Amino acid sequence: MLKIEEAAQKGAQIICLQELYNTRYFPQEEKQQQQQQQSVQKYAETIPGESTVIFSELAKKHKIVIIVPLFEQASNGRFYNSAVVIDTNGLLLETYHKIHVPQDPYFYEQDYFELGDLGYHVYNTAYAKIAVLICYDQWFPEAARICTLKGADLLFYPTAIGYIKDHTSADGNWQDAWQTVQRGHAIVNGVHLAAVNRVGSEGALDFWGGSFVCDAFGSILAQAGHNEETLIVPLDLSFNKRIQNGWGFLKNRRPDTYKPLTEKP
Repeated sequence: MLKIEEAAQKGAQIICLQELYNTRYFPQEEKQQQQQQQSVQKYAETIPGESTVIFSELAKKHKIVIIVPLFEQASNGRFYNSAVVIDTNGLLLETYHKIHVPQDPYFYEQDYFELGDLGYHVYNTAYAKIAVLICYDQWFPEAARICTLKGADLLFYPTAIGYIKDHTSADGNWQDAWQTVQRGHAIVNGVHLAAVNRVGSEGALDFWGGSFVCDAFGSILAQAGHNEETLIVPLDLSFNKRIQNGWGFLKNRRPDTYKPLTEKP
């Protein structure tokens, strides 16, 4: 909470926390039995709940927007990897449930989280029209495009991604690919983007941090290192229209040719 207070005092207007901000990254442990599922349920929160009460008060106090990613137990009893957006008046906007949920070694999220079922949201906050997509969503261009078409000027990606200890990948530099694909989303949609990544070592994973903000042509405006850090980044969202109008990636779309996108391979 202290860091949010400090960021607000330095002029931050929209503050985003990392994915699953209030827990360890427990999905790196493959679920073997019901007992293990029950062991992590203690981390789950309701919405509204303990976190939203605290952050709502902070949002009202400092007239800021706060994005709170957390492990949610919904009213239907199911568990989701979720994000809550709280506006400057302390009111909770629509909850986002992570839509693309991975199931890979040390990222066994489908063992713990239901697939997102609430669609993509654009939040018309006091300072900007924003969208929130969570971690694995950042690899899917369709998500960023849909949010842009719904009016978002700024995409936030709260994230928990890193290297697997003692593993050398033949693919290449994972962090470079992670940043490159998101900069690509910014460019082809003509929107600003902020990726907020976890840091530190947990179990088999070393989270690489590297949180960054880029403009609508993918230029990095600020980037964090591998340790905990707060970035305060002024943005000129009017630059979006220059890129969108100049490059025509939105106006020259051909939706009539995109039907294969909705067909199963």
